[in-house]
Amino acid sequence: MINDLSEWLRDICSEYEFQPYAVYRKTGIAHSEADNESIDWPLTANSEAELREKLRKSGQFQPLPKESAALANIVEVSISDYLTNKISEIDGISMNPGTERGYPDLELTGSLLADEYHAVDIKVARRSASGKQTQSRITLYTGNTYFKFPEVDWPSILRPFANYKSHIDLIVIYTLDEDSLTRVTELELVIQPSWRIASRERSSTTREYIGAVTNLEDLRAGRGAFDNEEEFYKFWRAYPFKIPKSVAKQLEKILAEK
Repeated sequence: MINDLSEWLRDICSEYEFQPYAVYRKTGIAHSEADNESIDWPLTANSEAELREKLRKSGQFQPLPKESAALANIVEVSISDYLTNKISEIDGISMNPGTERGYPDLELTGSLLADEYHAVDIKVARRSASGKQTQSRITLYTGNTYFKFPEVDWPSILRPFANYKSHIDLIVIYTLDEDSLTRVTELELVIQPSWRIASRERSSTTREYIGAVTNLEDLRAGRGAFDNEEEFYKFWRAYPFKIPKSVAKQLEKILAEK
């Protein structure tokens, strides 16, 4: 039986390595005269490192995107695939993937979890220039839909929010290296129950998002703005989120169909 899911996930993820290396091109583009080497086919290499170097020098490797959202998608898929493979090897626990823009990114259940459902959401955050905080505030939840109305079965969520035994955030923190093919350096995983890293601030001035604390030490320690889970829910459930007409109509339709 898993008693502490956050700690269990930390152990599972302890061997994770970021695998995406570069974008492969069918034809090469030399980045410098020194690297303008053509490939003799069939290509042979005695090691992974030699293969990478030959493809780099032929110009058939292009860097991963450095734009934050695009790079975050690649990182998220990488860690999600890793978890899928690791968890598939373990009896007594299963993983269900979420929808692309829904909540959560994945859910865990099974006999090791007393057959209860647990939500795991993956976040990717870039370090600020100081290295002491995230460049922008991480979004924990959308406040005016499934969080505000936790008993409702919203289309964007695998099951009603209240049906989850726990809500955990798996945060991948990285430093952007614009000169490397991978773009990602100093990768670090932080895994905490969502309420433990919550702030009293929204993560967007234009959207109804609940934000996390930005200080990296606070994220690692699970030292958010609230002393306990009850205090967190009391504050954010009472928050005056704007509910646009489209969301109100959607809620009305869902309730009418129950």
